[in-house]
Amino acid sequence: MMASIPENVRQAWEDRDGPAILATVGEDGAPNIIYVTCVGVFGDDRLVVADNYFDKTRKNLLHGGKGSMLFRDKKGKAYQVKGRLEYHTEGEVFDRMKTWNPAKHPGHAAAALRVEEVFSGAEKLC
Repeated sequence: MMASIPENVRQAWEDRDGPAILATVGEDGAPNIIYVTCVGVFGDDRLVVADNYFDKTRKNLLHGGKGSMLFRDKKGKAYQVKGRLEYHTEGEVFDRMKTWNPAKHPGHAAAALRVEEVFSGAEKLC
């Protein structure tokens, strides 16, 4: 079930404090989390991370499945977005990532988290 990013969460995303955290799961069920700083939004329903130096994360993304991203706004409020993961090496999502990913990084691909659920603490926002 796809969902749109609620406007208050989109505003919090634009007002992030520090890096976000991306969680993926491997084919063997092992979780992996990384800090991500080269991030953006695509449309109303996807958070995007540039694959600049992924290793385990890339393997997990290619395996498919779901993931989660955690971030905090400058007021200290935390948000967790959960959904299906996509891996784009061409097309619109990839092309858009190339416009905001710093030129000093390779931008091998764009990892997109397609929003299904959004939480702030225990409160489900969508």
